[in-house]
This record gives sequence, C-alpha cells and structure tokens, in this order.
Amino acid sequence: MRIAVDGMGGDRAPGVVVEGAVQAVQQYGVEVILVGDQTQLCQELRHFTPLPNGLTIHHASEVIGMNESPAASVRKKRDSSINVAAQLVKEGKAEAFFSAGSTGAVVCATTLLWRQLQKVERPGIAVVFPNRQGVTILIDAGANIDPKPYHLLQYAIMGSTYSRYILHLENPRVGLLNVGEEESKGPEFIQETHQLLQQSSLTFLGNAEGRDVFSGKYDVIVCDGFVGNVALKAVESVALTLTGFLKEELARNWMTRMGSFMAQSAFKALKKKMDYAEYGGAPLLGVNGICIIGHGSSSVKAIKNAIRVAGEFVDHQVNQHIIEAIDGMQQVVG
Repeated sequence: MRIAVDGMGGDRAPGVVVEGAVQAVQQYGVEVILVGDQTQLCQELRHFTPLPNGLTIHHASEVIGMNESPAASVRKKRDSSINVAAQLVKEGKAEAFFSAGSTGAVVCATTLLWRQLQKVERPGIAVVFPNRQGVTILIDAGANIDPKPYHLLQYAIMGSTYSRYILHLENPRVGLLNVGEEESKGPEFIQETHQLLQQSSLTFLGNAEGRDVFSGKYDVIVCDGFVGNVALKAVESVALTLTGFLKEELARNWMTRMGSFMAQSAFKALKKKMDYAEYGGAPLLGVNGICIIGHGSSSVKAIKNAIRVAGEFVDHQVNQHIIEAIDGMQQVVG
C-alpha cells in the first residue's frame, strides 16, 4: 500500500512531515512516497539512519503557500507538491494522498484531477471531534460553502459510511446542525434537508444544536461548509484559550502547583482524549480517490496517524461502500 505524502505542506514542513512519514512506515508497514523538493527532503532524511524500507522521494519543484488563491495556484503551479501527489494517485502509483498544506488547494487539486465518485455531486470534509461517549463526525467543514439540500443528504450518507467502516459504529446516529430542535427552525434549505433525511433509511434523530457536537447524542452531524468551518475554528480557539487559562491558574501559587502535580494522570488522560493528533486528519469524502487533509500545525504524531487512517481507508474500501450507499439511498428517496 503506497501513500503519497505532501512533504512540503504544513507550518513545520518538511521536518515534521518527514519524521511522521518515517514513523508511519516503521509502525504500520505502509509505503510512503514523499513528494516535494528533493534536496530539502533528503536533508531531513539524514536524521534517520538507517532509513526504513518502503520510503521513497518523488521530486516536485513548487510549493503552494497557505495564503495563495487555491484555484489559481493549483492551475498555475502544476509541479507543486500537492498537484504532483494527487497526480500519483490518479496514475495508480499511489493508493492515497495526505497533505497538511492548503486545504483549499488540496480540495481543488483532487476535485480537478480525480473528479467525484459516481453519483456524488459535492465532496465534503469530515472532521472528528471527541465527545462524552466516543467521537462525532462533523461534515462538511469547509469544502462546499453553498450546498443544496441533496448535497447535505449525501454528506450524511458519506459520514455514516465512514463511521461504519473506519470508526466501527454499526448504526451511526445522524443529526442536522441547526439553531433549534424544531423542524420549522432554520433557513429554507435546512428545512428541506430535514425532510430528505427523514425520508432516508439513515438513523436520523433530527436537528442538532451546537452543543451536541460534544454531547455524544449524535455520531454524524451534517452542515454546510461555511457553518462547519466556523464551528471548527471556534472550537480550536476555545480549546487553546481554555488550555492557556488552566495553565495560568495551576501555576498561580504553590497550592495550585501541588494540585496540578497530584492530578497529572487525569490531565494526561484528558489531553489524550482531546488531542486531534490521535485522529490524524480529516478525510475528503466524495472524491474519486482517497485524500486525508491534516491541520496546518500538524505534529509528528498527527501526520503518522493521518497516514495510518489513509491506509485504513484503502483496506476497508470506503469509497466503494459510499458508492453503494448513495445508489441505495437514491432508490429509497427518489
């Protein structure tokens, strides 16, 4: 199994990307093709001797920056690490693609090169959040900011399929993100989506509110990409702010420092549960290929786990299951 990894994508690339790729090859037995500037990648690999078997370099002379226009840069920089890695998948030289680079560029490149899966109209980014009972998938987190109701139905199908085969949830519970539980709440396209989800064979529990992302009531929460991306960024900000507040208070005096020392095991368990690096990255569902998108600040651990998730996606043939699920849903709904 070969995973094409964007070696130049991310805030701390190529260093952390190379180290994460090395660890993934060592621990999971996958093959990794590091895509990017050969000179820089070779320099980073000198820190790891001996190199594990199954790790190779594919040169790409350009890099798409985080602040560049996604669509324009994908078309202009044909030899960028994102484009080249996506092309390797298209040509069958790799089975999956991971990048912690520009999310917009990754979505543009994969959509242009791979197109969508059969009968899928719009791809969606699925983000995993921890909840009180396990995890919740939020889809879409930014791929499509102006969807139609049927697109949201397809997100629910794709999110449920991913939950079933990757997170091993036999009967995923689906919610529609809204401003209230009542069916009459929200804009017209959300109300129309509610009706489609009710008619489907999914386990649809109704509208979900923002607090339900972490409540554990739902396994899959569906929303448009605009709302989903705002929710994602807000959650990230709250997590960082609370962590900062907690550190300040625990360091306030000797009593709080002593309490912090005594509660270390609890803090470690909480950190592991809340750590996005445990989940690796966010799958871009609906494209005709396997793409995992990492956070720009992804750590070595996050990159290693994202490569693991890409391998699991291949093993469980998730895309084929998505095609079958959407085909079956069309017969039920339409």
